[in-house]
Amino acid sequence: MMRIAGRDFREVSLLDFEFNGAPGEVVRPVCLVVHELSTGQTRRMWVDEFAHLTAAPYATDAESFVVAYYAGAELGCHEALGWPLPENVLDLFTEFRTLTNGIQLPAGSGLLGALAWCGLPGLSAAEKDAMRELILSGGPWDPAEREAILEYCDSDVVALAKLLPVMEASIDLPRALLRGRYMKAAARIEHVGVPIDLPMLRHLRARWDDIQMDLIAAVDADYGVYDGESFREHRFAAYLADRGIAWPLLESGRLKLDDDTFRDMTKAHGELSSLRELRVTLGQMRLAELAVGTDSRNRSMLSAFRARTGRNQPSNRKFIFGPAVFLRGLIRPAAGYGIAYVDWWQQEFGIAAALSDDARMQEAYTSGDPYLAFAKQAGAVPADATQKTQGGYESSSRPACSQCSTEWVRNRWRNASANSVPCA
Repeated sequence: MMRIAGRDFREVSLLDFEFNGAPGEVVRPVCLVVHELSTGQTRRMWVDEFAHLTAAPYATDAESFVVAYYAGAELGCHEALGWPLPENVLDLFTEFRTLTNGIQLPAGSGLLGALAWCGLPGLSAAEKDAMRELILSGGPWDPAEREAILEYCDSDVVALAKLLPVMEASIDLPRALLRGRYMKAAARIEHVGVPIDLPMLRHLRARWDDIQMDLIAAVDADYGVYDGESFREHRFAAYLADRGIAWPLLESGRLKLDDDTFRDMTKAHGELSSLRELRVTLGQMRLAELAVGTDSRNRSMLSAFRARTGRNQPSNRKFIFGPAVFLRGLIRPAAGYGIAYVDWWQQEFGIAAALSDDARMQEAYTSGDPYLAFAKQAGAVPADATQKTQGGYESSSRPACSQCSTEWVRNRWRNASANSVPCA
C-alpha cells in the first residue's frame, strides 16, 4: 500500500506517453513509460508492445490511481487505444495551476515550469523542443532515435517522481481527484471531437478570400480605409480628420486601434459601428487552421484549467467554437444522428446556491430568473415585477450603435425586436 496525501492506495503509477498525429486526427501513441511507486519498478514500452492490449498494463481500479502532468494527453492515448480510463487520476498540472494561479511564473506552468518553481532540475527547454520535433515527425526512427525517445519519455516520469513528494503537502486529494475526473471528461471530448460538414468547409476555404473581399467591399464603401484585405491607418486618420473625430493615441503618437478603443469610441460615434463590426468579423474569420480530421471531426486540445478562472482555453484558430459564431453552422452530425447545442444558464449562481446552502439564493435560482428574484428580495423592484416591466435588461428596442447593438443581442434573454432607436 502507498499513502498519498493522507489516503492509502494499493498501487500508484506515474506515467507518460509520447504521441503524434495530424491536426484534427485521433492521436497516435508512440511509447509509454510507467513507474510503480510501491515496487519501484519502471516499464518502458514501444507502441508495438502495448497496442494489442485491451487494458492498460498498470492498475486503473478504484483502489489505485495514476499520476501524470497534464493528464489529458495520457488519457487521450487511453481513448485512442480503447483502454478503460483510470478510476482515479491525479494531475500534477491541475494541482500546480491551483497552487500558483494568478502568479507570474518565470518558466510557465508546464512540467519544466513546475520543476523550476519547486527548485528541481529538469531538461532544458531547447532539449524538450528538439525531442518533441523528433516525435512529431512521425518516424520512421532508427534504433538510436527510438532509444532517445524512450529516454525522453522516461525523463518526464522521473520528473513526476521528484515533483510528487514536493507538492504532496499542498494536495487536497478529494478535490484533486475531482479535477482529475474532469480531465477524463476533457480527454473524452477531445477524442470524440465535434462533427463538421467537411465538404462545406472545403468549399468555404476555397472561396474564403473572395468572401472576405466581398464583405470588405460592402462595408468599406462608406469609409475607404482598406487596401485589399489590409486596414490602412493613414486612411483611417484622414477619415477621422475629415469628420473632426478626436481619436485616442498611443505614446508614439499613432492611433490606438485595439478593439476596446473602437468599442468605446463607437459609443460616441455610432457611424463607426459597421467599421468596428467589420474588423471584429475579419479577426474571427479563421478557417485555415481549423483542425478537422479525415473523419470530419474537429479535434483540438481543450487546454483545461489554463484560464485564470480555471476554465478551458482552447485555440481560437483550431477549435470550432473559437472563430466567428456564424461558422458554427459547419457543425453537422452524420446521417442518422442528431446533435444538441446546449449551454448552461446561470450555472455559477446555481453552484454557489447549492454549496452555500443559502435558502434565499436557492429560491432565487429555482425561480428561473435569479437576478429578478434577487432584486425582489432586496426590495429594489416591486414584488410583481417582470422582465417586461423592468425594461433595463429586457428592452423591446434594439440600439443602433454597434457596441450597444452587439451587447443587446448577446445579453437580452428572450424577446427580440427588429426595431431600432438612436443610441442613448
